[in-house]
Amino acid sequence: MANKTKRSEARDRRAKLEEMRRAQKASERRRNLIFVVLTAVVALGIIAAAVVPMINKSRQNNKPVKEFGVSAAAAQCDAVTNDPVDGATHVGPGTGGSNEAITHVNYSTIPPVGGNHFLTPEPIDRHFYTAEDRPPIENLVHNLEHGYTILWYDSTVTGDQLTTLKDLSSRVPKDSNRGKFIVAAWDESRGAFPNGKHVALSHWSAKGDGAGASGLGHRQLCGQVSGEVVDKFMSQFPSSDAPEPNAP
Repeated sequence: MANKTKRSEARDRRAKLEEMRRAQKASERRRNLIFVVLTAVVALGIIAAAVVPMINKSRQNNKPVKEFGVSAAAAQCDAVTNDPVDGATHVGPGTGGSNEAITHVNYSTIPPVGGNHFLTPEPIDRHFYTAEDRPPIENLVHNLEHGYTILWYDSTVTGDQLTTLKDLSSRVPKDSNRGKFIVAAWDESRGAFPNGKHVALSHWSAKGDGAGASGLGHRQLCGQVSGEVVDKFMSQFPSSDAPEPNAP
């Protein structure tokens, strides 16, 4: 009888041990499943964090130009000016003669729309400049002669507006007829924009009513960044009407 009892107790212990092992394995499987799910969720979160901004940026840089920034009505823009341009001489380094010593040109408008300029324009593959890396104004005026539209901004343009300008500098040249577009920080040592104006567009046309000896320049000064204003200005003054439209 005692032996039978011992055998029964042994079976019970084995059964309990087996039950404990099954419970432990089930618990381990649950923990592993939870770990796998959490790892997958974290991985998807990391991928989404990287991919979603890229998708949003792609959409942002492919939307119509006129949808950037505020509307034309809200941009607080002055009317477009027509400014005679009376000079187109190369000055500064590399020009030779008395012009070689000229390192600064005093332009008659803020910002300039044309005039004497340095020998070399800026490369066509660069479309955005800050105050820290902006080339001399005299180089950028040479770009105007080649048909560029330049959007200048002063030091008050920061935050979302500055981001919009960077996006515009990438977006506008994607249009086949608008590759000649530059956004550049204005050199405020040359003079401040009028009160309430912080953004200015400029373009140099070869001719027009009231043109000077070297053509006619156009400016439009605004209080805020507006893709709609940029779109209209560049449609009105295409690169093809510049003094040297076929130069890069």
